[in-house]
Amino acid sequence: MSLETGRRVLEIEARAIAELIGRLDQQFERAVETILACRGRVVVAGMGKSGLIGQKISATFSSTGTPSFFLHPAEALHGDLGRLVPNDVLMALSYSGETEELLRLLDTVKRLAVPMIVLTGRPASTLAQASDVVIDVSISEEACPLGLAPTASTTAMLAVGDALAMALLEKRGFKEEDYAALHPGGRLGVRLQRVENVMHTGDDVPRVRPETMLPEVIYEISKKGLGHAAVVDAEGRLAGVISDGDLRRFFQREGSGALDHCAADLMTRTPVTISRKELATRALNLMENRRITSLMVIDPEGRLEGVVHIHDLWRTQMF
Repeated sequence: MSLETGRRVLEIEARAIAELIGRLDQQFERAVETILACRGRVVVAGMGKSGLIGQKISATFSSTGTPSFFLHPAEALHGDLGRLVPNDVLMALSYSGETEELLRLLDTVKRLAVPMIVLTGRPASTLAQASDVVIDVSISEEACPLGLAPTASTTAMLAVGDALAMALLEKRGFKEEDYAALHPGGRLGVRLQRVENVMHTGDDVPRVRPETMLPEVIYEISKKGLGHAAVVDAEGRLAGVISDGDLRRFFQREGSGALDHCAADLMTRTPVTISRKELATRALNLMENRRITSLMVIDPEGRLEGVVHIHDLWRTQMF
């Protein structure tokens, strides 16, 4: 019985979202353009379950490049209305479109000339008639067997909020780097770390000069324990890289005479490099695609700044 109920609820809510697809029209486009033109914040407001959905929509906006905060309508009527200022946009969520607390905000909204977007299931409601943009989120039925608890209706609101946030993200040209800047903490923040946060620097970087003889190259590689040595010129520019594999192949070819050679004789002269500002995820992708274990980190002039090793990325548990 419970299994049947669960499936029925999911079917109703999935149908509610599916019905929205064909209903999205120029009002959705107007909502996106209104928010893009906003020089302040998107203030999201709603009561009850709509308010909870509004909090999530506001949080998604903020994390994807659209400054936003949630304003509780009841609290707004008792002093918090001062948080709404000219240049903001108000997004009101009310399935009935007749939520008293939201209607009581209309005079202030009009006085401040704040554009208002409403998500409602009643496009002819009082709130909708007073709004600049109306997005119809009406549903054919709630998933609640009593037809009382907001279920499919709040799901529809949430889905439209996500749709708006993603449309805005694309319009703004919001990239992984921007997302990383807004998510420095938690597991997601770890995944979005930049190379400079995980690379080895200073004396931890194995480095030799092109004229360094092979015995000293071997010592430097063994001492630093990263399986390679960077070859740099007098100005610190990266000239090449010598890996453990390069050493083995060179000794197989040259035999005991290999020790009479210098770094320049066997280094790879066009190593794969990366910038310190790149995402660590890109560093890992490069290493896996090229089947290498480390990347040289260089500045725009080609000077060596550090090295990132594949084991460092694995240790961060980002993948």
